[in-house]
Amino acid sequence: MKLTIKDIAARCGVGKSTVSRVLNQSPNVNPKTRERVQAVINELNFAPDRTARAMRGSTEKVIGIIVTRLNSSAESQTLSRILNELYAQDFTPLIVESQFKPERVVQELALFQQRQVDGVILFGFSALKEKHLKGWKKAMVTVARAYKPFSAVYYDDENAMKALLSHLYQQGHRQIGYLGIVDSDETTGKKRTAAYLTFCEQHQLTPYLAKGELSIESGYQQISSLMSFPLSILVCATTGLAVGAAKYLQENQKNLPLACIGQNPILQAFVPQLITLDFGYEQAGVTAVNLLLNQLENSETAIVHHKIPFKLI
Repeated sequence: MKLTIKDIAARCGVGKSTVSRVLNQSPNVNPKTRERVQAVINELNFAPDRTARAMRGSTEKVIGIIVTRLNSSAESQTLSRILNELYAQDFTPLIVESQFKPERVVQELALFQQRQVDGVILFGFSALKEKHLKGWKKAMVTVARAYKPFSAVYYDDENAMKALLSHLYQQGHRQIGYLGIVDSDETTGKKRTAAYLTFCEQHQLTPYLAKGELSIESGYQQISSLMSFPLSILVCATTGLAVGAAKYLQENQKNLPLACIGQNPILQAFVPQLITLDFGYEQAGVTAVNLLLNQLENSETAIVHHKIPFKLI
């Protein structure tokens, strides 16, 4: 016999409205009650009846979105375009945050399944593996990282770094420092760092390198280890690192030109001479929505991996 919300409520000793709020991720539920209800839902693999929902007249179209960090400038730019595109197509977004934790992604995907969302846009990261995403083929598009069974939108990390460094080299810079991300991050970290080191080797430049975490605080802390070198410019792997570096330079009254991958209007306002590279974050948002909606409309649509172009500003 198919379980209903009423059955779940009876097993948990709560009202049907409480179960409904848990399913809809409403914040108006006591945390202990939510945990108890969610445990029963998970144990019974319960999902609301889509037919019953339709009979009640609910035709809401919902897309689940999993970002890694809501405070990321890059992801916020992509997310903003995603939301604009979804609103234009009368889809309702349901946004959650993974905080770079695979277990959080698995949990949120289970909740999306219970909510019977129409599709998912997922911001991938290095620790997240294909096995964590099973069951969503043809109903998911990933951003920033490509997984073979899913359509994906990703960035040209190595060539973007090469283009930025070539531009600086043409301007006459020969002592180019680099503030990067640890190699455990395979794209923003490992690939961009490798491109920097390869460029230095090819052009017989001394590499001046410091690596840290993906945060403003890390940029502020790591730049100090480079200040003893005679740098002509400092390249930052992300705008967040550049914000931290700019803060350090201002506080210590040091004058060092900055360049970075990505755009941040606030950073550019405070560092007028900043050299930036448009990494295509907004275009990624548009493309991700188009790929997902095409798949939802036609299950025979081929899996597509789309590399977003970049341009120097």
